[in-house]
Amino acid sequence: MPKLKTKRGAHKRFKKLAGGGIRRSKAFRRHILTKKNTKRKRHLRGTTGVHADNRRAVRIMLPY
Repeated sequence: MPKLKTKRGAHKRFKKLAGGGIRRSKAFRRHILTKKNTKRKRHLRGTTGVHADNRRAVRIMLPY
């Protein structure tokens, strides 16, 4: 069986963890930040886990 190619867009967006989880950054933090209050922007910092419903799809995109 040939090697599987990694989806390069997914590779840039998701990180695999040693325990098997997948991390992602939060959305809505790129532009148009003036109308968003400080608390909202602060809570959009950092990373969060991929939802259980989407984990299988992301795992297929990141085979290695």
